[in-house]
Amino acid sequence: MADATSYITLTADNFEAEVLQSDVPVLVDFWAAWCGPCRIMNPIIEELAETFAGKAKVAKLNVDEEDALALQYHVMAIPTLIFFHQGERAETVEGVVAKDDLVTKLEALVAES
Repeated sequence: MADATSYITLTADNFEAEVLQSDVPVLVDFWAAWCGPCRIMNPIIEELAETFAGKAKVAKLNVDEEDALALQYHVMAIPTLIFFHQGERAETVEGVVAKDDLVTKLEALVAES
């Protein structure tokens, strides 16, 4: 990518290709710029994107810009992190989550792939 981030920025235009049709597990961070806990999670999300590069995708979806997708996945609080495996929702966690917990969940999905 041209910028310094390793994560994918999701929109309605690329969600299906990047998430639902992905051949590797995908962690999607549903977030908003005004959300304090989202800002706490941001460096963790960036680290996960680098750690899992080539094994899983890590993506961010701004709920203010893509509210239809947030509604479709019943995102009622942010941050909400949804793990996708083979195009299906595998697990959902809300709020600030320890990096180690997210690593464990992603590693389990990568092992299943």
